Amino acid sequence: MCEDTHGIGRRALFVTGAAAALTLGPVSFAAADGKDDGTQETTTVRGTLPPGSPDFVYVPVEVPTGVREIKVSYTYDRPSVPAGTTGNALDIGIFDQHGTELGGKGFRGWSGGARTEFFVRADDATPGYLPGPVGAGTWHIALGPYTVAPQGLSYELTITLTYGEPGTPVRPVYPPSRAKGRGRDWYRGDCHLHSWYSDGRRTPAEIAALARAAGLDFINSSEHNTHSSHAHWADQAGDDLLIMLGEEVTTRNGHVVALGTDPGTFVDWRYRARDNRFGHFAHQIHKAGGLVVPAHPHATCVGCAWKFGFGEADAVEVWNGPYTPDDEVALAAWDAALVASVRDNRQWLPGMGSSDAHRDPDVVGSPQTVVLADDLSREAVQDGLRAGRSYIAESKNVTLGFTATGGRGEQAGIGERLAVAPDTPVTVRLEASGVPRCTVRFVTDQGVLLTSDPLPVAGSGAVEWRTTPSYAAYVRAEVRHETAAGPVPGALAALTNPIFLGTAER
Repeated sequence: MCEDTHGIGRRALFVTGAAAALTLGPVSFAAADGKDDGTQETTTVRGTLPPGSPDFVYVPVEVPTGVREIKVSYTYDRPSVPAGTTGNALDIGIFDQHGTELGGKGFRGWSGGARTEFFVRADDATPGYLPGPVGAGTWHIALGPYTVAPQGLSYELTITLTYGEPGTPVRPVYPPSRAKGRGRDWYRGDCHLHSWYSDGRRTPAEIAALARAAGLDFINSSEHNTHSSHAHWADQAGDDLLIMLGEEVTTRNGHVVALGTDPGTFVDWRYRARDNRFGHFAHQIHKAGGLVVPAHPHATCVGCAWKFGFGEADAVEVWNGPYTPDDEVALAAWDAALVASVRDNRQWLPGMGSSDAHRDPDVVGSPQTVVLADDLSREAVQDGLRAGRSYIAESKNVTLGFTATGGRGEQAGIGERLAVAPDTPVTVRLEASGVPRCTVRFVTDQGVLLTSDPLPVAGSGAVEWRTTPSYAAYVRAEVRHETAAGPVPGALAALTNPIFLGTAER
């Protein structure tokens, strides 16, 4: 074993795309000549990162020929910090000899802070990492100092190379893009989930079983900053469950779900809003057949709040996991955006809900997005989500029907427009089941214009309201649990996308 200490004075700053990163001095190993099959060589690297470090710090590793496996483990200190001050948190990943440039040609895996060690070889890799040959050249261990304490962040890396003939490469198999389905119908899905291929604790098999138990028809794989799970879902799909593939692109300025991308699509995350790079990668998601869905846009965790704007988005999460105050803020901000889209007569942004489930006791399918789709296929589900033909429900027990009807029988449903004259009487009707003692609210561009009495204990009921397009440019419905105290609205049980009233084009 040999040792190397990275002093701050040896660091070199370079620019990757628009984002600054720090590259330290290289770690070298002896040539493989004369080494027996299975021989291991290990080196330990220590260093300290100061407060204000770049988002990514790369440790180059010179990998000789003849290496079968590379293994990396790491530790870092966690000193006590004053109340209200962030402590140390250090993420990790690796790029191979193809480099660290934005776009990820050399990307071989990322585990964030979920693991303390990983390995990569031709026939296998730690969850979160991609199996494949360990080619000779300069690899880079990517360190992500998520937060750094005032005392700095001291770390230790242990790098082990195992020599010998590589194993047989793994040929990936992906789930089909279509399931049997029921033709044009309402399909239930959860598009934001985490397995042990990022920071979740459940296997794909466990998630698929929970999805079926939750009454879901489709799910979307969305691991943090890696597509390594894509090849591990095929045996969980079936006629009753469509499994789409994606990624939760986890930047320092917010997270975005790449929903339903082509198998094997990797989306880079190493930029901030100020780097003006997000548009490029949003285009990449679209080019790969996916939707761009900003996740939990008003979450309070470090780096979680969305700061890239919504110009490239296809939908937005307005309800993420158990309903909390940041979801209420997201809902209010989304409603304000609906008003602006009506005012400017421009595209509106549909709302979605997902569980963001990671581990017990997180509930898969709570909430879930229920979408009207022509069949149970990736393309049809995406078309329905993009059009806003969907509502959000807290569980499979909740079913909604929401329509607006004009004086001559014209009718529009969720996400549609009832094109009638401004003074035409319109009847808005919500039918709900599975929502005992819940209250219905009809929300328009003016705000809440109707609040119903609580629905029966049996959980089923209907609420009607009459209006005109001149009075309400759109109507959406909220179904809320009984209010705990005062004027604060109760937690959501269900939420619809709007129905637009009048003749203006979307």
